[in-house]
Amino acid sequence: MAQIRIRKTNERIEGEAEVKAFLDSHNVVYEHWNPTKLPEALREKFILSDDEKAQIISTYEEEIRDLAARRGYEIWDVIALSDSTPDIEKLLQKFEQVHTHTEDEIRAIVSGKGIFIIKSEDEVGYFDVELEPGDVISVPENTNHFFTLMDNREIVAVRLFIEKDGWVAYNIEDPDFIKA
Repeated sequence: MAQIRIRKTNERIEGEAEVKAFLDSHNVVYEHWNPTKLPEALREKFILSDDEKAQIISTYEEEIRDLAARRGYEIWDVIALSDSTPDIEKLLQKFEQVHTHTEDEIRAIVSGKGIFIIKSEDEVGYFDVELEPGDVISVPENTNHFFTLMDNREIVAVRLFIEKDGWVAYNIEDPDFIKA
């Protein structure tokens, strides 16, 4: 289950209802898929073949199609990141830059853990959304944010896109952002 950490105060928000209420108040979509639907052989696997990625898509096809129908997504794929990923440090540098998109950025975590760092439009400032298997999050378009891995440095996620070219990041220099 996702947890929130408000960076200014180090306050933590836990529990599904509390997390969802906080994210709703910041226009961040939060849902939960059943992580146990994923075949056990794929639950802790972070180097995936194309066939295994297709199996993940197939496993969550109903959830993906429902979300796509409600929110206008046209395409989806699976991304897997770990220390075994070629050029992982270069990829993380790209992800760990505060940026925005012209469409929302949605991820459904199926294995591992990760963090979205999102800037609120109010006095809360930046907050971390710590994600684990089953968590589905959508960062609104034109919202300052970035993504990084947690200490375990392993994640598998389904990504959904409106644009057929996938998301394009527009880097932002934000003096309010302080790496924590």
